[in-house]
Amino acid sequence: MNQQALSSFIWSVADLLRGDYKQSEYGKVILPFTVLRRLDCVLEATKPAVLTEYAKQQKAGLNPEPFLLRKAKQGFYNTSPLDMKKLMGDQDHIRENLFSYVQAFSPAVRDIFEHFEFHIQVERLAKAGLLYQVTEKFTLIDLHPEAVSNNQMGLVFEELIRKFAEISNETAGEHFTPREVIRLMVNLLFIEDDEVLCKPGVVRTIYDPTAGTGGMLSIAGEYLEEHNPEARLTMFGQELNPESYAICKADMLIKGQDVANITFGNTLSDDGHPHKKFDYMLSNPPFGVEWKKVEKEVRKEFETQGFNGRFGPGLPRVSDGSMLFLLHLVSKMRPLKQGGSRFGIVLNGSPLFTGGAGSGESEIRRYVLENDLVEAIIGLPTDMFYNTGISTYVWILSNRKPKQRKGKLQLIDASSFWQKMRKSLGSKRKELSNEHIAEITRLFGDFVEGEKDGAPISRIFNNSDFGYRTITVERPLKDAKGKPVLMDKGKQKGKPQTDSSLRDTENVPLSEDVQIYFKREVLPHAPDAWIDHDKTKIGYEIPFNRHFYVFKPPRPLAEIDAELKQTTDRIKAMIEGLSA
Repeated sequence: MNQQALSSFIWSVADLLRGDYKQSEYGKVILPFTVLRRLDCVLEATKPAVLTEYAKQQKAGLNPEPFLLRKAKQGFYNTSPLDMKKLMGDQDHIRENLFSYVQAFSPAVRDIFEHFEFHIQVERLAKAGLLYQVTEKFTLIDLHPEAVSNNQMGLVFEELIRKFAEISNETAGEHFTPREVIRLMVNLLFIEDDEVLCKPGVVRTIYDPTAGTGGMLSIAGEYLEEHNPEARLTMFGQELNPESYAICKADMLIKGQDVANITFGNTLSDDGHPHKKFDYMLSNPPFGVEWKKVEKEVRKEFETQGFNGRFGPGLPRVSDGSMLFLLHLVSKMRPLKQGGSRFGIVLNGSPLFTGGAGSGESEIRRYVLENDLVEAIIGLPTDMFYNTGISTYVWILSNRKPKQRKGKLQLIDASSFWQKMRKSLGSKRKELSNEHIAEITRLFGDFVEGEKDGAPISRIFNNSDFGYRTITVERPLKDAKGKPVLMDKGKQKGKPQTDSSLRDTENVPLSEDVQIYFKREVLPHAPDAWIDHDKTKIGYEIPFNRHFYVFKPPRPLAEIDAELKQTTDRIKAMIEGLSA
Protein backbone atom coordinates (compact mmCIF):
# COMPACT_ATOMS: atom_id res chain seq x y z
CA MET A 1 0.00 0.00 0.00
CA ASN A 2 1.54 3.27 -1.08
CA GLN A 3 0.81 6.54 0.70
CA GLN A 4 -1.51 7.76 -2.06
CA ALA A 5 -3.63 4.62 -1.87
CA LEU A 6 -3.69 4.92 1.92
CA SER A 7 -4.88 8.52 1.79
CA SER A 8 -7.63 7.67 -0.66
CA PHE A 9 -8.74 4.83 1.56
CA ILE A 10 -8.74 6.97 4.71
CA TRP A 11 -10.88 9.64 3.21
CA SER A 12 -13.27 7.20 1.58
CA VAL A 13 -14.06 5.90 5.09
CA ALA A 14 -14.07 9.42 6.51
CA ASP A 15 -16.76 10.35 3.96
CA LEU A 16 -19.02 7.73 5.53
CA LEU A 17 -18.44 9.08 9.02
CA ARG A 18 -18.99 12.74 8.15
CA GLY A 19 -22.03 14.13 9.97
CA ASP A 20 -22.32 11.35 12.55
CA TYR A 21 -18.74 11.85 13.76
CA LYS A 22 -16.66 14.96 14.30
CA GLN A 23 -13.42 15.10 12.31
CA SER A 24 -11.45 14.75 15.56
CA GLU A 25 -13.23 11.41 16.18
CA TYR A 26 -12.43 9.73 12.84
CA GLY A 27 -9.35 8.02 14.30
CA LYS A 28 -11.46 6.25 16.95
CA VAL A 29 -13.07 4.25 14.14
CA ILE A 30 -10.40 4.02 11.46
CA LEU A 31 -7.45 2.99 13.68
CA PRO A 32 -9.06 -0.09 15.32
CA PHE A 33 -10.65 -1.20 12.04
CA THR A 34 -7.25 -0.97 10.31
CA VAL A 35 -5.72 -3.15 13.04
CA LEU A 36 -8.63 -5.59 12.81
CA ARG A 37 -8.27 -5.91 9.04
CA ARG A 38 -4.51 -6.44 9.36
CA LEU A 39 -4.95 -9.23 11.92
CA ASP A 40 -7.73 -10.74 9.80
CA CYS A 41 -5.42 -10.86 6.76
CA VAL A 42 -2.47 -12.26 8.73
CA LEU A 43 -4.55 -15.19 10.05
CA GLU A 44 -6.39 -15.94 6.82
CA ALA A 45 -4.00 -18.63 5.48
CA THR A 46 -3.96 -20.70 8.69
CA LYS A 47 -7.59 -20.16 9.77
CA PRO A 48 -8.94 -23.53 8.50
CA ALA A 49 -6.18 -25.46 10.31
CA VAL A 50 -6.84 -23.48 13.53
CA LEU A 51 -10.60 -24.24 13.43
CA THR A 52 -9.97 -27.95 12.84
CA GLU A 53 -7.49 -28.07 15.72
CA TYR A 54 -9.86 -26.11 17.97
CA ALA A 55 -12.67 -28.61 17.43
CA LYS A 56 -10.25 -31.50 18.06
CA GLN A 57 -8.93 -30.11 21.36
CA GLN A 58 -12.40 -29.20 22.59
CA LYS A 59 -13.50 -32.79 22.04
CA ALA A 60 -10.42 -34.01 23.94
CA GLY A 61 -11.11 -31.56 26.82
CA LEU A 62 -7.60 -30.08 26.66
CA ASN A 63 -6.44 -26.46 26.85
CA PRO A 64 -6.36 -25.60 23.15
CA GLU A 65 -4.13 -22.48 23.29
CA PRO A 66 -0.63 -23.98 22.72
CA PHE A 67 -2.00 -26.13 19.87
CA LEU A 68 -3.80 -23.21 18.25
CA LEU A 69 -0.73 -20.97 18.42
CA ARG A 70 1.28 -23.66 16.65
CA LYS A 71 -1.33 -24.00 13.90
CA ALA A 72 -1.75 -20.23 13.49
CA LYS A 73 2.06 -19.79 13.17
CA GLN A 74 1.60 -16.50 15.03
CA GLY A 75 1.53 -15.30 18.62
CA PHE A 76 -2.27 -15.06 18.41
CA TYR A 77 -5.29 -16.83 16.90
CA ASN A 78 -9.05 -16.60 16.30
CA THR A 79 -11.50 -19.45 16.93
CA SER A 80 -14.55 -17.95 15.21
CA PRO A 81 -15.69 -19.50 11.91
CA LEU A 82 -16.24 -15.90 10.81
CA ASP A 83 -13.78 -13.52 9.22
CA MET A 84 -14.32 -10.01 7.90
CA LYS A 85 -15.46 -11.20 4.47
CA LYS A 86 -17.97 -13.66 5.96
CA LEU A 87 -19.37 -10.89 8.14
CA MET A 88 -20.60 -9.30 4.93
CA GLY A 89 -22.97 -12.21 4.36
CA ASP A 90 -25.36 -11.24 7.16
CA GLN A 91 -26.12 -7.54 7.11
CA ASP A 92 -28.94 -7.80 9.66
CA HIS A 93 -26.69 -9.29 12.37
CA ILE A 94 -23.42 -7.45 11.61
CA ARG A 95 -23.21 -5.98 15.14
CA GLU A 96 -23.61 -9.29 17.01
CA ASN A 97 -21.36 -11.17 14.57
CA LEU A 98 -18.60 -8.54 14.76
CA PHE A 99 -18.62 -8.68 18.57
CA SER A 100 -18.50 -12.48 18.42
CA TYR A 101 -15.61 -12.39 15.94
CA VAL A 102 -13.51 -10.00 18.07
CA GLN A 103 -14.21 -11.97 21.28
CA ALA A 104 -12.92 -15.15 19.55
CA PHE A 105 -9.38 -13.72 19.35
CA SER A 106 -6.76 -14.81 21.87
CA PRO A 107 -6.61 -12.72 25.10
CA ALA A 108 -3.71 -10.47 23.99
CA VAL A 109 -5.68 -9.31 20.93
CA ARG A 110 -8.86 -8.74 22.94
CA ASP A 111 -6.82 -6.45 25.21
CA ILE A 112 -5.82 -4.40 22.15
CA PHE A 113 -9.44 -3.74 21.20
CA GLU A 114 -10.36 -2.97 24.81
CA HIS A 115 -7.78 -0.16 24.81
CA PHE A 116 -9.24 1.10 21.55
CA GLU A 117 -12.67 1.01 23.27
CA PHE A 118 -13.79 -0.73 20.11
CA HIS A 119 -17.14 -1.88 21.54
CA ILE A 120 -18.21 1.75 22.06
CA GLN A 121 -17.52 2.60 18.41
CA VAL A 122 -19.29 -0.55 17.16
CA GLU A 123 -22.42 0.38 19.14
CA ARG A 124 -22.25 3.95 17.90
CA LEU A 125 -21.80 2.89 14.26
CA ALA A 126 -24.67 0.41 14.58
CA LYS A 127 -27.02 3.08 15.95
CA ALA A 128 -26.04 5.40 13.09
CA GLY A 129 -26.67 2.62 10.55
CA LEU A 130 -23.03 2.78 9.39
CA LEU A 131 -21.53 -0.41 10.81
CA TYR A 132 -22.06 -2.60 7.75
CA GLN A 133 -20.78 0.04 5.31
CA VAL A 134 -17.65 0.79 7.35
CA THR A 135 -16.83 -2.91 7.82
CA GLU A 136 -17.33 -3.49 4.11
CA LYS A 137 -14.91 -0.65 3.26
CA PHE A 138 -12.17 -2.27 5.30
CA THR A 139 -12.91 -5.69 3.86
CA LEU A 140 -12.07 -4.35 0.41
CA ILE A 141 -8.53 -3.24 1.32
CA ASP A 142 -5.68 -5.75 1.01
CA LEU A 143 -3.49 -5.80 4.12
CA HIS A 144 -2.08 -9.31 3.67
CA PRO A 145 1.62 -9.65 4.67
CA GLU A 146 2.49 -10.43 1.03
CA ALA A 147 1.00 -7.10 -0.05
CA VAL A 148 2.04 -4.95 2.93
CA SER A 149 5.21 -5.77 4.89
CA ASN A 150 5.49 -5.24 8.64
CA ASN A 151 7.67 -2.19 8.00
CA GLN A 152 5.11 -0.71 5.60
CA MET A 153 2.33 -1.46 8.07
CA GLY A 154 4.21 0.47 10.76
CA LEU A 155 4.43 3.45 8.40
CA VAL A 156 0.70 3.13 7.65
CA PHE A 157 -0.15 3.30 11.36
CA GLU A 158 2.10 6.32 11.84
CA GLU A 159 0.60 8.08 8.83
CA LEU A 160 -2.89 7.47 10.20
CA ILE A 161 -2.00 8.82 13.64
CA ARG A 162 -0.32 11.87 12.11
CA LYS A 163 -3.37 12.66 9.98
CA PHE A 164 -5.80 12.34 12.86
CA ALA A 165 -3.55 14.29 15.20
CA GLU A 166 -3.48 17.13 12.68
CA ILE A 167 -7.27 17.08 12.29
CA SER A 168 -7.90 17.16 16.03
CA ASN A 169 -5.10 19.67 16.65
CA GLU A 170 -3.24 17.20 18.86
CA THR A 171 0.48 16.57 19.06
CA ALA A 172 1.50 13.87 16.60
CA GLY A 173 5.09 13.94 17.83
CA GLU A 174 3.94 12.55 21.15
CA HIS A 175 3.21 9.30 19.38
CA PHE A 176 6.18 8.66 17.15
CA THR A 177 9.62 9.72 16.00
CA PRO A 178 10.65 10.25 12.34
CA ARG A 179 12.00 7.01 10.94
CA GLU A 180 15.32 8.45 9.76
CA VAL A 181 16.05 9.78 13.27
CA ILE A 182 15.36 6.31 14.66
CA ARG A 183 17.68 4.73 12.06
CA LEU A 184 20.43 7.12 13.12
CA MET A 185 19.92 6.28 16.79
CA VAL A 186 19.92 2.54 16.09
CA ASN A 187 23.13 2.87 14.06
CA LEU A 188 24.81 4.73 16.93
CA LEU A 189 23.52 2.19 19.42
CA PHE A 190 24.81 -0.90 17.63
CA ILE A 191 27.95 0.29 15.82
CA GLU A 192 30.36 -0.52 18.65
CA ASP A 193 28.84 -4.00 19.04
CA ASP A 194 28.78 -5.11 15.39
CA GLU A 195 31.28 -7.88 16.05
CA VAL A 196 29.27 -9.30 18.95
CA LEU A 197 25.91 -8.96 17.20
CA CYS A 198 27.16 -10.91 14.17
CA LYS A 199 27.71 -14.06 16.23
CA PRO A 200 25.19 -16.84 15.49
CA GLY A 201 22.34 -17.31 17.95
CA VAL A 202 23.00 -14.09 19.88
CA VAL A 203 20.04 -12.87 21.98
CA ARG A 204 19.73 -9.29 23.20
CA THR A 205 17.02 -7.22 24.88
CA ILE A 206 15.88 -3.72 23.90
CA TYR A 207 13.52 -1.41 25.77
CA ASP A 208 11.58 1.77 24.99
CA PRO A 209 9.82 3.42 27.99
CA THR A 210 7.91 5.75 25.64
CA ALA A 211 7.14 3.17 22.98
CA GLY A 212 4.43 5.02 20.98
CA THR A 213 3.44 2.79 18.07
CA GLY A 214 6.63 0.73 18.46
CA GLY A 215 8.63 2.39 15.65
CA MET A 216 11.92 2.46 17.56
CA LEU A 217 11.67 -1.18 18.56
CA SER A 218 10.72 -2.23 15.03
CA ILE A 219 13.62 -0.46 13.32
CA ALA A 220 16.08 -1.87 15.87
CA GLY A 221 14.76 -5.34 15.07
CA GLU A 222 15.06 -4.72 11.32
CA TYR A 223 18.67 -3.52 11.74
CA LEU A 224 19.69 -6.64 13.61
CA GLU A 225 17.89 -8.92 11.16
CA GLU A 226 19.74 -7.27 8.23
CA HIS A 227 23.13 -7.73 9.91
CA ASN A 228 22.52 -11.13 11.48
CA PRO A 229 19.35 -13.08 10.58
CA GLU A 230 20.22 -15.63 13.27
CA ALA A 231 20.28 -13.01 16.05
CA ARG A 232 17.19 -12.34 18.16
CA LEU A 233 16.15 -9.07 19.72
CA THR A 234 13.58 -9.41 22.51
CA MET A 235 11.53 -6.21 22.71
CA PHE A 236 10.13 -4.49 25.79
CA GLY A 237 8.18 -1.27 26.03
CA GLN A 238 5.66 0.86 27.88
CA GLU A 239 3.19 3.37 26.49
CA LEU A 240 0.75 5.83 28.09
CA ASN A 241 -1.53 6.64 25.14
CA PRO A 242 -4.20 3.88 24.78
CA GLU A 243 -4.38 4.00 20.97
CA SER A 244 -0.61 4.02 20.50
CA TYR A 245 -0.32 1.17 23.03
CA ALA A 246 -2.91 -0.87 21.13
CA ILE A 247 -1.13 -0.35 17.79
CA CYS A 248 2.29 -1.12 19.31
CA LYS A 249 0.95 -4.32 20.86
CA ALA A 250 -0.66 -5.38 17.55
CA ASP A 251 2.60 -4.69 15.70
CA MET A 252 4.61 -6.73 18.21
CA LEU A 253 2.11 -9.59 17.95
CA ILE A 254 2.52 -9.81 14.19
CA LYS A 255 6.32 -9.68 14.56
CA GLY A 256 6.23 -12.71 16.86
CA GLN A 257 7.25 -10.82 19.99
CA ASP A 258 5.92 -11.64 23.46
CA VAL A 259 3.27 -8.94 23.89
CA ALA A 260 3.37 -9.37 27.67
CA ASN A 261 6.59 -7.34 27.37
CA ILE A 262 4.58 -4.31 26.19
CA THR A 263 2.90 -2.69 29.18
CA PHE A 264 0.38 0.12 29.53
CA GLY A 265 0.68 3.09 31.88
CA ASN A 266 2.85 6.02 32.93
CA THR A 267 6.50 4.97 33.07
CA LEU A 268 7.44 7.58 35.69
CA SER A 269 4.74 6.79 38.23
CA ASP A 270 4.18 3.11 37.48
CA ASP A 271 7.20 1.28 36.04
CA GLY A 272 5.85 -1.59 33.96
CA HIS A 273 9.14 -3.50 34.16
CA PRO A 274 10.38 -3.11 37.75
CA HIS A 275 13.73 -4.74 38.58
CA LYS A 276 14.34 -5.51 34.89
CA LYS A 277 17.61 -4.55 33.14
CA PHE A 278 18.25 -4.34 29.39
CA ASP A 279 21.11 -4.55 26.88
CA TYR A 280 19.90 -1.63 24.75
CA MET A 281 17.36 1.15 25.19
CA LEU A 282 15.85 3.87 23.01
CA SER A 283 13.53 6.72 23.89
CA ASN A 284 12.05 9.95 22.61
CA PRO A 285 10.24 11.23 25.71
CA PRO A 286 7.95 14.25 25.59
CA PHE A 287 10.09 17.32 26.31
CA GLY A 288 8.96 20.63 27.63
CA VAL A 289 6.04 18.81 29.26
CA GLU A 290 5.45 19.20 32.99
CA TRP A 291 5.36 16.16 35.29
CA LYS A 292 2.98 17.65 37.87
CA LYS A 293 0.48 14.77 37.42
CA VAL A 294 3.03 12.25 38.71
CA GLU A 295 4.90 14.59 41.07
CA LYS A 296 3.60 12.92 44.23
CA GLU A 297 4.78 9.42 43.20
CA VAL A 298 8.12 10.63 41.79
CA ARG A 299 8.99 12.71 44.88
CA LYS A 300 8.02 9.85 47.16
CA GLU A 301 10.39 7.49 45.32
CA PHE A 302 13.14 10.14 45.38
CA GLU A 303 12.76 10.84 49.12
CA THR A 304 12.25 7.28 50.37
CA GLN A 305 14.52 5.26 48.08
CA GLY A 306 17.25 7.71 47.07
CA PHE A 307 19.87 5.98 44.94
CA ASN A 308 18.12 2.65 45.52
CA GLY A 309 15.33 4.03 43.33
CA ARG A 310 15.40 5.61 39.88
CA PHE A 311 15.74 9.29 40.76
CA GLY A 312 18.56 9.36 43.31
CA PRO A 313 20.79 11.98 41.56
CA GLY A 314 18.08 14.65 41.67
CA LEU A 315 14.80 15.95 40.27
CA PRO A 316 14.47 18.52 37.47
CA ARG A 317 11.99 21.39 37.67
CA VAL A 318 8.36 20.37 37.31
CA SER A 319 7.99 22.21 33.98
CA ASP A 320 10.08 19.63 32.04
CA GLY A 321 10.18 15.93 32.89
CA SER A 322 12.45 14.71 30.07
CA MET A 323 15.46 14.25 32.39
CA LEU A 324 13.39 11.92 34.57
CA PHE A 325 13.28 9.54 31.60
CA LEU A 326 17.07 9.85 31.32
CA LEU A 327 17.40 8.75 34.97
CA HIS A 328 14.83 6.00 34.42
CA LEU A 329 16.94 4.56 31.60
CA VAL A 330 20.14 4.82 33.66
CA SER A 331 18.42 2.72 36.35
CA LYS A 332 17.61 0.08 33.71
CA MET A 333 21.26 -0.43 32.65
CA ARG A 334 22.68 -3.88 33.12
CA PRO A 335 25.64 -3.99 35.51
CA LEU A 336 28.96 -4.12 33.72
CA LYS A 337 29.69 -7.64 35.06
CA GLN A 338 26.51 -8.78 33.27
CA GLY A 339 27.56 -7.22 29.97
CA GLY A 340 26.56 -3.60 30.53
CA SER A 341 24.17 -1.45 28.47
CA ARG A 342 23.98 1.33 25.94
CA PHE A 343 21.04 3.61 25.25
CA GLY A 344 20.02 6.58 23.09
CA ILE A 345 17.55 9.28 24.11
CA VAL A 346 16.25 12.36 22.26
CA LEU A 347 16.19 15.55 24.36
CA ASN A 348 15.75 19.24 23.67
CA GLY A 349 18.42 21.80 24.49
CA SER A 350 17.44 22.58 28.09
CA PRO A 351 18.96 19.43 29.72
CA LEU A 352 22.37 20.61 28.45
CA PHE A 353 22.49 23.75 30.56
CA THR A 354 19.30 24.47 32.55
CA GLY A 355 19.81 24.93 36.28
CA GLY A 356 22.78 26.27 38.19
CA ALA A 357 25.14 24.37 40.50
CA GLY A 358 23.20 22.32 43.04
CA SER A 359 19.96 22.28 41.02
CA GLY A 360 18.30 19.00 40.08
CA GLU A 361 19.29 19.33 36.42
CA SER A 362 22.92 20.10 37.25
CA GLU A 363 23.09 17.20 39.71
CA ILE A 364 21.76 14.81 37.05
CA ARG A 365 24.43 16.02 34.58
CA ARG A 366 27.02 15.70 37.33
CA TYR A 367 25.96 12.11 38.04
CA VAL A 368 26.12 10.89 34.43
CA LEU A 369 29.41 12.70 33.71
CA GLU A 370 31.25 11.84 36.91
CA ASN A 371 30.19 8.21 36.46
CA ASP A 372 31.50 8.38 32.87
CA LEU A 373 28.21 7.32 31.29
CA VAL A 374 27.87 9.78 28.37
CA GLU A 375 29.59 8.68 25.14
CA ALA A 376 28.32 11.36 22.78
CA ILE A 377 25.74 14.08 22.22
CA ILE A 378 24.65 14.77 18.63
CA GLY A 379 22.96 18.04 17.74
CA LEU A 380 20.28 17.53 15.07
CA PRO A 381 18.94 20.11 12.58
CA THR A 382 15.90 22.15 13.55
CA ASP A 383 12.49 21.27 12.02
CA MET A 384 13.17 17.53 12.26
CA PHE A 385 10.14 16.54 14.33
CA TYR A 386 6.42 16.70 13.59
CA ASN A 387 5.43 18.71 16.64
CA THR A 388 8.31 21.12 17.17
CA GLY A 389 10.83 23.11 15.17
CA ILE A 390 13.30 23.57 18.05
CA SER A 391 16.81 22.12 18.27
CA THR A 392 16.99 18.53 19.46
CA TYR A 393 19.88 16.36 20.62
CA VAL A 394 20.55 12.62 20.71
CA TRP A 395 22.38 11.51 23.86
CA ILE A 396 24.24 8.18 23.72
CA LEU A 397 24.99 6.72 27.17
CA SER A 398 26.85 3.53 28.09
CA ASN A 399 28.39 1.88 31.15
CA ARG A 400 30.72 -0.17 28.95
CA LYS A 401 32.65 2.49 27.08
CA PRO A 402 35.50 1.33 24.83
CA LYS A 403 38.97 2.09 26.21
CA GLN A 404 39.54 5.11 23.96
CA ARG A 405 36.29 6.75 25.17
CA LYS A 406 36.99 6.40 28.89
CA GLY A 407 36.68 9.76 30.62
CA LYS A 408 35.74 11.44 27.32
CA LEU A 409 32.62 12.99 25.80
CA GLN A 410 32.19 13.50 22.06
CA LEU A 411 30.04 16.37 20.75
CA ILE A 412 28.86 16.15 17.13
CA ASP A 413 27.20 19.14 15.48
CA ALA A 414 24.99 17.58 12.80
CA SER A 415 22.78 20.67 12.40
CA SER A 416 23.97 21.14 8.80
CA PHE A 417 23.21 17.52 7.84
CA TRP A 418 19.78 17.73 6.23
CA GLN A 419 17.82 17.93 3.03
CA LYS A 420 14.56 19.76 2.45
CA MET A 421 11.45 17.60 2.34
CA ARG A 422 9.29 17.74 -0.75
CA LYS A 423 6.25 18.31 1.46
CA SER A 424 6.26 19.50 5.06
CA LEU A 425 4.57 17.30 7.69
CA GLY A 426 3.47 19.52 10.56
CA SER A 427 6.63 21.22 11.87
CA LYS A 428 8.83 18.72 10.06
CA ARG A 429 10.43 20.40 7.04
CA LYS A 430 13.83 18.69 7.01
CA GLU A 431 15.03 15.10 6.89
CA LEU A 432 18.25 13.11 7.11
CA SER A 433 19.33 11.29 3.96
CA ASN A 434 21.02 7.89 4.08
CA GLU A 435 24.31 9.67 3.34
CA HIS A 436 23.81 12.01 6.30
CA ILE A 437 23.09 9.09 8.61
CA ALA A 438 26.19 7.26 7.35
CA GLU A 439 28.43 10.32 7.88
CA ILE A 440 27.20 10.98 11.43
CA THR A 441 27.60 7.29 12.24
CA ARG A 442 31.15 7.35 10.86
CA LEU A 443 32.09 10.40 12.95
CA PHE A 444 30.81 8.64 16.05
CA GLY A 445 32.35 5.27 15.20
CA ASP A 446 35.78 6.70 14.35
CA PHE A 447 35.77 8.82 17.53
CA VAL A 448 37.73 11.61 15.88
CA GLU A 449 37.45 15.36 15.68
CA GLY A 450 36.41 16.70 12.28
CA GLU A 451 35.49 19.77 10.26
CA LYS A 452 33.05 20.62 7.48
CA ASP A 453 33.52 23.71 5.31
CA GLY A 454 36.10 25.09 7.77
CA ALA A 455 33.82 24.74 10.81
CA PRO A 456 34.16 22.02 13.49
CA ILE A 457 31.49 19.29 13.46
CA SER A 458 33.04 16.81 15.90
CA ARG A 459 34.89 17.65 19.10
CA ILE A 460 36.18 15.49 21.96
CA PHE A 461 36.44 16.67 25.57
CA ASN A 462 37.31 15.35 29.01
CA ASN A 463 34.23 14.90 31.21
CA SER A 464 35.71 17.32 33.73
CA ASP A 465 35.76 20.10 31.10
CA PHE A 466 32.05 20.59 31.71
CA GLY A 467 32.31 20.94 35.49
CA TYR A 468 32.69 24.09 37.55
CA ARG A 469 32.62 25.33 41.12
CA THR A 470 30.23 28.09 42.03
CA ILE A 471 31.99 30.13 44.72
CA THR A 472 30.27 32.71 46.88
CA VAL A 473 32.20 36.01 47.11
CA GLU A 474 31.48 38.05 50.22
CA ARG A 475 32.17 41.73 50.95
CA PRO A 476 32.26 43.39 54.38
CA LEU A 477 29.45 45.48 55.80
CA LYS A 478 30.80 48.99 56.47
CA ASP A 479 29.76 51.68 58.94
CA ALA A 480 29.20 55.37 58.24
CA LYS A 481 32.94 56.01 58.36
CA GLY A 482 33.62 53.32 55.75
CA LYS A 483 35.14 50.90 58.23
CA PRO A 484 34.18 47.16 58.31
CA VAL A 485 31.63 46.20 60.98
CA LEU A 486 33.04 43.32 63.05
CA MET A 487 31.17 40.40 64.62
CA ASP A 488 31.02 40.58 68.41
CA LYS A 489 29.70 37.09 69.27
CA GLY A 490 30.39 33.39 68.67
CA LYS A 491 33.09 31.75 66.61
CA GLN A 492 33.06 34.61 64.10
CA LYS A 493 33.86 37.21 66.75
CA GLY A 494 36.29 39.80 65.42
CA LYS A 495 35.64 38.91 61.78
CA PRO A 496 33.89 41.29 59.34
CA GLN A 497 30.11 41.05 58.99
CA THR A 498 28.97 40.24 55.46
CA ASP A 499 27.01 42.72 53.38
CA SER A 500 24.40 40.56 51.67
CA SER A 501 23.67 43.30 49.14
CA LEU A 502 27.26 42.99 47.84
CA ARG A 503 27.26 39.19 47.77
CA ASP A 504 28.18 37.71 44.38
CA THR A 505 29.00 34.34 42.81
CA GLU A 506 31.64 33.20 40.34
CA ASN A 507 31.82 30.01 38.30
CA VAL A 508 35.33 28.56 38.34
CA PRO A 509 36.17 25.66 35.96
CA LEU A 510 37.07 22.43 37.77
CA SER A 511 40.36 22.41 35.92
CA GLU A 512 41.39 25.71 37.54
CA ASP A 513 42.61 26.39 41.10
CA VAL A 514 40.00 28.44 42.96
CA GLN A 515 42.50 30.62 44.80
CA ILE A 516 44.45 31.45 41.65
CA TYR A 517 41.20 32.36 39.88
CA PHE A 518 40.06 34.47 42.84
CA LYS A 519 43.34 36.33 43.01
CA ARG A 520 43.29 37.04 39.24
CA GLU A 521 39.61 37.79 38.61
CA VAL A 522 38.17 39.14 41.86
CA LEU A 523 40.76 40.77 44.15
CA PRO A 524 41.91 43.42 41.63
CA HIS A 525 38.32 44.75 41.63
CA ALA A 526 37.39 44.03 45.27
CA PRO A 527 40.51 43.86 47.51
CA ASP A 528 38.42 43.34 50.67
CA ALA A 529 36.48 40.35 49.30
CA TRP A 530 36.76 36.75 50.51
CA ILE A 531 35.32 33.33 49.62
CA ASP A 532 32.75 31.61 51.83
CA HIS A 533 33.91 28.05 51.15
CA ASP A 534 30.95 26.54 53.02
CA LYS A 535 28.68 27.76 50.22
CA THR A 536 30.76 26.36 47.33
CA LYS A 537 28.79 24.07 45.00
CA ILE A 538 29.88 21.89 42.11
CA GLY A 539 27.86 22.13 38.90
CA TYR A 540 27.95 20.77 35.36
CA GLU A 541 26.68 22.23 32.10
CA ILE A 542 27.31 21.41 28.45
CA PRO A 543 27.37 24.63 26.39
CA PHE A 544 27.01 22.72 23.12
CA ASN A 545 26.72 25.62 20.67
CA ARG A 546 29.60 27.54 22.22
CA HIS A 547 32.02 24.74 21.32
CA PHE A 548 31.08 24.97 17.64
CA TYR A 549 30.93 28.73 17.31
CA VAL A 550 33.15 30.15 14.60
CA PHE A 551 33.68 33.89 14.59
CA LYS A 552 32.93 35.54 11.27
CA PRO A 553 34.32 39.09 11.03
CA PRO A 554 31.90 41.69 9.70
CA ARG A 555 32.25 42.81 6.10
CA PRO A 556 34.38 45.90 5.42
CA LEU A 557 32.46 49.17 5.63
CA ALA A 558 33.43 50.11 2.09
CA GLU A 559 31.75 46.93 0.78
CA ILE A 560 28.58 47.63 2.78
CA ASP A 561 28.51 51.26 1.58
CA ALA A 562 28.89 50.17 -2.05
CA GLU A 563 26.00 47.70 -1.67
CA LEU A 564 23.79 50.34 -0.06
CA LYS A 565 24.57 52.78 -2.88
CA GLN A 566 23.63 50.16 -5.51
CA THR A 567 20.33 49.50 -3.73
CA THR A 568 19.61 53.22 -3.34
CA ASP A 569 20.37 53.86 -7.02
CA ARG A 570 18.07 51.01 -8.05
CA ILE A 571 15.19 52.33 -5.92
CA LYS A 572 15.76 55.86 -7.29
CA ALA A 573 15.62 54.57 -10.88
CA MET A 574 12.36 52.71 -10.16
CA ILE A 575 10.76 55.84 -8.69
CA GLU A 576 11.85 57.94 -11.70
CA GLY A 577 10.39 55.30 -14.00
CA LEU A 578 7.03 55.45 -12.23
CA SER A 579 6.88 59.27 -12.38
CA ALA A 580 7.83 59.43 -16.09
